[in-house]
Amino acid sequence: MTRLLTHPTIDWKDDGTPVAREAGDVYFTAGDGLAETRAVFLKGCGLPEAWTGRDEFTIAETGFGTGLNFLALCELWQANRPHPDAWLHFVSFEGFPLTRDDAARALNTWPELKPYADRLLAAWPGPIRRVHHEVWQDLGITLTLHLGDIHDTLPQSQFQADAWFLDGFSPAKNEDMWAAELYGRIAARSKPGAVIGTFTVAGAVRRGLADAGFNVAKAQGHGRKRERLEATLLNPPTPAQDVYGLRGSASTAKRIAILGAGIASASAAHALSVRGANVIVFDSAGIASGASGNPLALLMPRLDAGDTVQARLLIDAYLAARQTYSGMDGAHETSVRQMPKDTAELSRFAKLLADPPLPLEDLEAISGGGLLHKRAMILEPQKIVASLLEGVRVQIGTVNIDLRNRTVNGETFDAIIMANAMSAIQQFDWLKLEGRLGQVEFATGATRVEADALASGHYALALNDERLWGATFEKIPQDADATTSDTAREDNAEALKKLSPWWRRDAKDHQVTSRAAIRATTADRLPLIGAVPNLEAMLEAFSGLRTGRAAETDAPLLPGIFLVNGFGARGFTWGPWAGRILAAMCLGGPVAAEVSALEAISPSRLILRALKRGEI
Repeated sequence: MTRLLTHPTIDWKDDGTPVAREAGDVYFTAGDGLAETRAVFLKGCGLPEAWTGRDEFTIAETGFGTGLNFLALCELWQANRPHPDAWLHFVSFEGFPLTRDDAARALNTWPELKPYADRLLAAWPGPIRRVHHEVWQDLGITLTLHLGDIHDTLPQSQFQADAWFLDGFSPAKNEDMWAAELYGRIAARSKPGAVIGTFTVAGAVRRGLADAGFNVAKAQGHGRKRERLEATLLNPPTPAQDVYGLRGSASTAKRIAILGAGIASASAAHALSVRGANVIVFDSAGIASGASGNPLALLMPRLDAGDTVQARLLIDAYLAARQTYSGMDGAHETSVRQMPKDTAELSRFAKLLADPPLPLEDLEAISGGGLLHKRAMILEPQKIVASLLEGVRVQIGTVNIDLRNRTVNGETFDAIIMANAMSAIQQFDWLKLEGRLGQVEFATGATRVEADALASGHYALALNDERLWGATFEKIPQDADATTSDTAREDNAEALKKLSPWWRRDAKDHQVTSRAAIRATTADRLPLIGAVPNLEAMLEAFSGLRTGRAAETDAPLLPGIFLVNGFGARGFTWGPWAGRILAAMCLGGPVAAEVSALEAISPSRLILRALKRGEI
C-alpha cells in the first residue's frame, strides 16, 4: 500500500455531473445537487435553527467529495451566524480526494457559491495522508479534513459533533463507507442529542445507527428520492479514558498568557488570536531573542521511510508550517538539494523514493541518491515571528509567575501556556529537557542570488546577499550559557566544505559572524504540546503501571496550564501545527491531528513512560 492517496477517475456526463468510475456513482444529482444538499443535509439536521444562540457548532461528514456540502453550509452560516464571535467547525473524512481541477469543474455549476469555492480551491489539499486544516477567520469557520481510509482516520480523530452528514455514495456502491463498525465510532464522536442527515434509507444503515444509540426515522425525500433518514443520538456511549490529558481544559479559555516570545509562543499566539482569544505574551529578554532569532532559517521536511506515527506527524507539521508562512513577509520558497550523509541515509532515501510520502510536486530524486525538496522555504525569523505576533500584546521585562492561581505579573488568566524553552524546568523539573547548543555562521555582502539551500546533516542557505550555514547540536549542562566557540565554527566550516566547496570559498571573502542559541530538546526528539499533568496526582492515579496494570482513569491535570516546548532544531516546523492543537484544546473545537500523534507529543507521556519503566 502506497502512502500517497489515489485520486478517483472522474467521468463527466453530458450535463456536467461528475461520476466516480470506481464507485460507479455520482457525486450529486444532475442539475439539482445544491438543492439536494440543502434538503437532505442542511434541513435534515435542522439548520440553521439548531445553532441559534450557540457560541460554536460542530458538523462532521463522511465523504468530502467536491466540497459541495461544506460550501452550502458556509453560505448558510454567513447568512445565519448566531453572533459575530460564533464559530462553525466542519470535520470531514475523504479517502479518495479529487484533483483541484476536477473539484473546480464540478463546483462551477453553482456561481452563487463561487466566493467560498474559490477560497477552498486555493488551498485544495494534495493526495497526502494527513489532517488538512483551514481557518476562515472572517467567517468564523474551521475546516478539518482527514485524508485517508475512514477505517483508519475516524478512530484517530478527536472532536464531538452536534450534527453529521452521511454522504459516502450509495451503500450498495461503497460498502466500506457504510460498514457496521463505523456507526459506534460516529456515536462516540457525537454530543448527546446529535442529529444525522443522510439520503439513504437502507436497512443496514437504519439498524447500524439504532444499534449505536440513535433514534432513526424516515423523512420525506428530495427529487427522485422518495425518502431519506434523520437520526438523533439518545444513548451516547461512555467516553474512553483520557490517559494522556488530550481533552485539555473542561471550560473554554478566552484570556490567555503565553510565556516566551520565540516561534513556539508566536505560533500559539497567532492561532489563538485568530480564534478570538485575548492573548498576552510575556518574555524577559525580547522577541525572538533565543534560538528563534537566527538571521535565516530553513523549513524542509524530515521524512522517514516507514509509515509511523512520528513520520506522519512530521509531515503534518511541515505542511501546516508551509501553509502558514506562505505569503508572509520573510518567507521565500525554494528547493533544497539534500544529499545522503552516509550509506545508511542513502538506503533510507531509496526506500523513501520507492514509497514517497509526498507527491512529485514536493519531492523527487536527484543524481547521487539525493532528494530534491520542492516548495521548501528559507525564512527570515525576525520577520516571521513579528508577523505572527501582529496585533498581539507583548510585554518585555520581568516575568513573575504563579501557576497555582494562574497569574502573570499580577494579572489573572484563564490559561497559561509555557513556551519558555529551558526555563520551563524551573516549574517542572520532571520534564527532563536537554539543552542543545546550536551555532550557525553567517555573512552578508555576497553576490545576490535567489533563495537557495543545500542540506546533508548540516545545511547552507543563500538569500539575496546573505549566507548562513551550520548548525551544531551539542549537548550542554542545564546551567550553561549560549556562547560561540572556534571549535563549532571549524565544524561548521568543514560541513560547508562537504556541502559545497564553492560556497566555502565564497564565504572566505566576507566577514563571518557566529551566533549560538540553546535549543530545548526532549529525549525522544518529539515536542511537548498539550495540557500539563499534575505530577503527584498522576503518580497516585497511575501507580498500577509500575506492576503492568492498565490505566483506568483520566489524567489529572493542572487546570488551565499548557506546554508548547521541546522543539529542538525544528522550531519553525513544529510551531504552526502546535498552535492549532493548543487553540483547539484551549478554545474548543476539533483537534487537527491524529490521536496517536497527540499521545506522542503529550506532556503526560513522560510520566506514564517513567512509571512503566519503574523510574519514578
